[in-house]
Amino acid sequence: MSWLKNYPQFTSLLLGALSVFGFAPFDVFILPIISLAGLFYLWDQSLTAKQAAKLGFVFGLGFFITGIYWIYISLHDVGGMPFWMAGFATFLLCTFLALFPALVGYLAKYSTHSLNSAAILWVLSEWVRSWIFTGFPWLAVGYSQVPFSQLTGYASVLGVFGVSLAVTVSASLLVLIFKKQRRKQAILGLVSLWILGALISLIHWTSPIGNPTKVAILQGNIAQEMKWDESITIKTINQYLGMAKQAQADLVILPETALPVALALSQKDMSQDQVLAPFSAIAKQDHKAILVGAVTQKENAYFNSMLGISETDTIQNYHKSHLVPFGEFIPLKGILGWIYRDWLNMPLSDLSRGSTTQKPMMLAKQKIAVNICYEDVFGEEIIRQLPEATLLVNASNDAWYGHSNAADQHLQFSQMRAVETGRMVLRATNTGTTAIIDNKGYVLATVPQFTTIILNGSIQGYMGSTPFIRLGNWAVISLLFIALILLWGRKKK
Repeated sequence: MSWLKNYPQFTSLLLGALSVFGFAPFDVFILPIISLAGLFYLWDQSLTAKQAAKLGFVFGLGFFITGIYWIYISLHDVGGMPFWMAGFATFLLCTFLALFPALVGYLAKYSTHSLNSAAILWVLSEWVRSWIFTGFPWLAVGYSQVPFSQLTGYASVLGVFGVSLAVTVSASLLVLIFKKQRRKQAILGLVSLWILGALISLIHWTSPIGNPTKVAILQGNIAQEMKWDESITIKTINQYLGMAKQAQADLVILPETALPVALALSQKDMSQDQVLAPFSAIAKQDHKAILVGAVTQKENAYFNSMLGISETDTIQNYHKSHLVPFGEFIPLKGILGWIYRDWLNMPLSDLSRGSTTQKPMMLAKQKIAVNICYEDVFGEEIIRQLPEATLLVNASNDAWYGHSNAADQHLQFSQMRAVETGRMVLRATNTGTTAIIDNKGYVLATVPQFTTIILNGSIQGYMGSTPFIRLGNWAVISLLFIALILLWGRKKK
């Protein structure tokens, strides 16, 4: 590996870009482990903490520019922002995110036990990234392992960050093996880590409840550029009405904001709303439940909502609680509001947050924990409705990201939620990726992206709790801090 030493920064950039091919749609899950092993080796060989920070920063640039380039598509191609401004904004976000591996490199090199520290600090940086400035945990390395890697098994116990820890520990052990330092112990540790992950995946933390339910997921394929065009509003609603009527299922699910209208929540009986009434009639006539995505209004507040329609006149609702900054609400509105007024075409840029204590909907004999779009990137928030819920439903609209990898990456995050919770996950999307995922994270059925189509299938409800449902992220975060304290104690001694 002399080339690693001769061209460290270029190598680090390449390793960062290579890591992305471990995620969907490529799924070469071993690549992030190899890439991180290369980065850890570079950190180990670097002379100073400052040099390690530079290598981490360059790795982060390669990783995030390759991994979330689709932000440019949403800002420019769909949002209408000038190309230079969209490019600058995307690069600025990637630069900010690259600061996390830079800080990890600096702190790891500062530590006496640099390889151990790197493995721990990398995962802690992902956790911080999941909540700082409302959070952006996209492409945490643990996601790359689902569902095919044996390391996926750790998700049911420690969540995605537990899988990330297994990835980073594997990478540090590979470095030890390459350097021939404690080689036998490193090989034993690596093999044991992977075998334990495989054994944990064999445990059935949850069990089936009730009979299977027939489902139909409607992929409307409405172009984002036309979605809010008032001239096609009626056409869009009629399209979904026709698909809902055609669907032969107990549970019919529409995507996020499938109905391009704002529905008033103030009236006592929403089933009489002129837009919802036809869906309510279909539910009663065909004895089916329908989940509909729409914007709802209560007084002066607007919500991104999913509405549960059944044979009764009562319509259940879920309001999105974790909103996307700059997409669904405007941070520092007084200062940054001009960006939306002058540069962007964002129809839902100032929404209100739903409650964090919402309960599952009871539809088609299933207790459904609904989440909308970006929310299913936050595993600890998904478990708020568990273990009561028997099924997870994610309604999304990834049309914002065009023909990119974003929809496939998002699907992989939903697969992780299935493993963490031991529940099946249904994904209803406007343009894809629409899918049915089993409780082990495997995609049972999907349909081509950018087609108008109905995905039919059968799902099973589950009851019970995985350790992750009971403990959330605190188990793995506590483990990481304890490990750091022990390392610090050894250094001091």
